[in-house]
Formats: sequence, C-alpha cells, structure tokens
Amino acid sequence: MAPKQIDRMTQQLQNLLCAVIADAQQPVARVELLSSEERAYLLEELNRTAAPYPSERCIYELFEAQVRQAPNATAVTYAGEHLSYGDLNAHANRLAHHLIALGVKPDQPVAICLQRSVMMVVGLLAILKAGGAYLPLDLAYPSARLRQVLEDAAPQLVLADAVGRAALGEVGVDVTVVDLATATPPWANLPASNPDARALGLTSRHLAYVMYTSESSGTPKGVEMSHGSLMNLLWSSPELGAPKRRTLQFTTLNFDVSLQELFSCWRDGGLLALVQEETRVDFSALLEFVWGEAIERLFLPFVALNYFAEVWGAKGVLLPSLREIYTAGEELRATPILRSFFELHPRARLINQYGPTETHVVTEHHLAADPECWPQLPPIGRPIANTQIYLLDSHGEPVPFGAMGELYIGGAGVARGYLNRPELTSERFLADPFSGEAGARMYRTGDLARYLPDGNLELLGRDRRPGEDHRLPDRARRDRGAAR
Repeated sequence: MAPKQIDRMTQQLQNLLCAVIADAQQPVARVELLSSEERAYLLEELNRTAAPYPSERCIYELFEAQVRQAPNATAVTYAGEHLSYGDLNAHANRLAHHLIALGVKPDQPVAICLQRSVMMVVGLLAILKAGGAYLPLDLAYPSARLRQVLEDAAPQLVLADAVGRAALGEVGVDVTVVDLATATPPWANLPASNPDARALGLTSRHLAYVMYTSESSGTPKGVEMSHGSLMNLLWSSPELGAPKRRTLQFTTLNFDVSLQELFSCWRDGGLLALVQEETRVDFSALLEFVWGEAIERLFLPFVALNYFAEVWGAKGVLLPSLREIYTAGEELRATPILRSFFELHPRARLINQYGPTETHVVTEHHLAADPECWPQLPPIGRPIANTQIYLLDSHGEPVPFGAMGELYIGGAGVARGYLNRPELTSERFLADPFSGEAGARMYRTGDLARYLPDGNLELLGRDRRPGEDHRLPDRARRDRGAAR
C-alpha cells in the first residue's frame, strides 16, 4: 500500500477507537471513521471538475455551428452517397418544418424506426430541430417490446421507411407514420432555413431523447435526457479543439453511444461514415470498411472491440488511420489480442468510459500508449467535467478511500428521470446532499466501485442486495449480439 493509504487507515483506526471509548453503546453505523480532511478529499477534491460549457444550448446547435463554418464539407456518407453539412442541414430543416406543422412541440416524443441510411440521420436531426425528443425503436425488437414502448411513451408520430413499417406491423396502427422513403415528400418545398427555437419555446432544459432500457422484470423504462445534460458530455469528450475525425457510425440509435458518434464528430467538423447493416454485423467486412474509409475514431463496446481485434489478427490488415477508440457499456479487459492490436497501431489510443443510460458517460480513462503497462482490468477513470462521483455505504455516507461503496452520480449529466414512472424516479434519482447547488440531484447506479491509490475508479460489479435492479443493460445485449 502507498504511504498515504497507510496513514489514512491509521487515522481511521484511531477514530474508531476514540469513538468506542467515548460511547461503547452507540451503533456501529454511527461511528465516524473519516477525518474531516479525508471527507473533504472524497467529496470535494476528487470531484473538483467544474468547467465552463454552453449549458443553454441545444445539441443540434453544435451541428449548425459547423454548417456556418464549413457548409461544403462532407458531413455524412452512406453506401456511396455523400451529404455536405449545408445539404444535410437543409434536408433536416425542411422535414423539421413539416414536423412542426404536424404539431411537434418541446418534450414531445417522436418515434424513429428506420433502417440505416442517410435519412436516418436526417430524421433524427429534424426531430431535434422541431423541438421533439427522439424515441428510437430498434427494428430487431419483437412486436411485444415495440408495443410496450409505444404504449408507454405514446408518441403521436413515428418516422419510418418500408422496413420500419414492416417491423411495426399492427403495433403502429394508432400512430401517424411519416414516411421518409416516399418519392414525393410533402416537405420537399418547405423552407431550408433553421427553425426558430425561441418561437418554439425550446430550451436546453427540454428533452433531446427518450431511450428505453429494461428492468430485471423485462419491463422497459424510458430515460428522459435533456439537451443541457448531453451538452456537457459533448463539450468535454473528446477534448475541445480535437482534430476533425472520420468517425464510424456503428451503434444503433437506441444505444446512447450513437449520440456520441454523431455529435462528437459534427462538433469538430468531422465526417460521419454510416456503415450498412450487413457490414456492421460482419466484422471481416467491417474491418475492410474501416480500412477503406480511413476511419480515425471508433466507438465499440468491449465484446465488439475484442472480436474486431480477433478478426484483425486473422486478416493481418493494418489500419494506419486509427487514432481513437472509445469503449463503454461493458467491462473492459486487456486481452492478449487487444494488446497486440494496439502494439501494432501505436498512433491509436484506447479510452475506457463508464456511465449508465441514466447519466450517459460520466467517467473516462485514457490507457497508456504502451499496452504492456495496462492492468488486466483497466479502471474506469475519473469524472468528466461538471460531474461528481460518490462512493457511499448503506447509510448514504462516503466510504473510506480505497473501500468498496455503491456508486452515485451527481452533476450536469443526470437525466430528468423515467418517463411516466414517478415512483421509480424518486427511488433512483435522489437529492444530492453533498452539493451546494439548489435542487441538485444524484443517480443511484447500484454499481460497486472503489478508488485506486492514484485516484482512478475501479468498477467491482453490482450491488446484490434484495430489491435492487440487476438488469443487464440493453446496450450489452445488443452489442454482444453484433459481435457474434
């Protein structure tokens, strides 16, 4: 153990003995092991993350800023089709004006059920620009699941194509379908100008999306995430001023990392490369796509990333363009094949991120350039900007440095709550007693973690107390399937 850790434990033992001597009859839970210095270190010093960010802006404004700066630069490619920032903006604006005319208002969920295409991106942007909250529906979901989501969220509109219509079947009969595959769209001659957010009454406090995840019972619950909460993440990771990156759009829309892929790319004026579904699930073809498109940034969960490395090992194809690979949603393991992959791609860095759907990403760790230095289970790092991490005991008090505690998340990234689930929202989204800000809240994750001597966080699994929600996130289920 490090000398500082030994000193802390010695002080904790002294505090324990003094408390017992002072009152031997007091409950153990009331004994204060932490000194005021250690308590301040845990709650304040490790959470000193305040940084400026445009909290009053909506996330689509990051895209619009690039439209003004470089309207002719390529924003998105798909199957040989290319759209510039200016053209993509015009397409999205025309559709947004149509959605506004159909009655879309701030905080209103608008479902989107499309196969991968440029129109998928147009539709998502249009919903945001119209003031709505996009509600992604996975084409692979069974009809029972789609019915549950539609009944709970009750969207008035769903953007779909022929494949989306087929997936919805009779489930979508009570929802107005806006067909994005029509040859004669009624919005074709509408204005290409940006909708007026002020006229819509739209602010960063309104919802950007409603994303569903499942409880252990299988019942879906919709996480309500605002523009302001997402803006904090998009402003801080990757670091502001990062180079333009050719980014692979790999993730399905109902996994929150898809938002990172899109808007972290567009924030810096990069090119978003949508991959066709048959290529996305065939990792030999995906490897060729990454090479052929000179992809620089990837977002892949561990299982998919490790399988990608295995396919690379069998093919022996070097990917000289790669610079950043982000992984989240599953526990990262430094397998031999991953180490080999990064040894032979020395210009690529691996970034491990952590965050539940209820907060999106809240911590990150940049692994060392030399894979030989990686621990077998890399840490999840430290909190990103404007984020607080608390490791608490069963009484809601901070555990000693290095001890295991339940992970709570405070700060800018905390979601509004669960759609139509006030009781569950009150159980999981709590008042933050450690924040000086009025109305501050924290999310109870149910995950267990501890601080390592260097101040990084190590994830230790789930809290197994009765009554806890031990769900396997939808993201893990989907991405394991994609990696097979």
